[in-house]
Amino acid sequence: MHIGLHDAEKDHMKHKTFPNLALMKLSAWHKERGDVVEWWNPLYHYDRVYSSKVFDFTPENPYLPENAIRGGTGYRDIPINKTLPDEVDDTKPDYSIYPDCDYAIGYLTRGCVRNCRWCVVPKKEGQIRPYRHWEEIVRTDTDKLVLMDNNILACAHGLSELDALVGSGYRIDLNQGMDARLVTDDVAHLLARMKWIRYIRFSCDTKAQIEPVCKTIESLGRYGVKPYRVFIYLLVTPDIQDAVKRVEALKKYAGINLYAQAERNERLGIIPSAEQLEFAQRYIYGGSYRKMTWEEYKRR
Repeated sequence: MHIGLHDAEKDHMKHKTFPNLALMKLSAWHKERGDVVEWWNPLYHYDRVYSSKVFDFTPENPYLPENAIRGGTGYRDIPINKTLPDEVDDTKPDYSIYPDCDYAIGYLTRGCVRNCRWCVVPKKEGQIRPYRHWEEIVRTDTDKLVLMDNNILACAHGLSELDALVGSGYRIDLNQGMDARLVTDDVAHLLARMKWIRYIRFSCDTKAQIEPVCKTIESLGRYGVKPYRVFIYLLVTPDIQDAVKRVEALKKYAGINLYAQAERNERLGIIPSAEQLEFAQRYIYGGSYRKMTWEEYKRR
């Protein structure tokens, strides 16, 4: 069979580097069966085309064949809980289709105990549960491991796997941001003992999370982790003042890294305003928050 793969985000974003795990598993599964796999080209004929779209704001490709097998939360007409067949999901990813990817990616847990209104995970994956052991995910040609778990600290299996990674020689990144409300002193000690690719990431999406995030930063500090090694995701809702309070509370930690994302969920008709985008893309991403308040920025 001749297989074509379509990464909607790669198709749309010129500099997109993060790999699509589902497509890598599909590629490996088909190659194991002797099939020819390549990136989809609209000028060629394929026996089967797979298209994956992560974000619902990524444009549709009008040239995809009608019989393309589509998946991912970006396709609004597909059930949000659709998954790969077990035999494909259990396949080791084919990293050769993303040659610039120098790390392993995967999940140790799936699901989440929270039910945040802006998040698709509870509907897509359900309650948190064990999924993989770290030895099943790592690569032998790199010491980097990027984990995409949505709330790894809420699962005993996740904590056990993180503890097992201590002393393994692998450097990790939990790229979705951990839940600081679940960081006890023991957890802070565990995180401080691990090897990180760069940052230790947390989320602070509402002002109610300010206190646990601050406590976590200070707990990590007692174990030698400086604020410049901490990265905080900030959700920017229409209530800009909520985000302002979070920024002002967190920027007191010298060197801390803040990254804002304007709330967007086109499935629910939620589109960010110009002010939300300005706050996220210019005030935070541009680094102005380090020098001035949001009010000072607006008067500038």
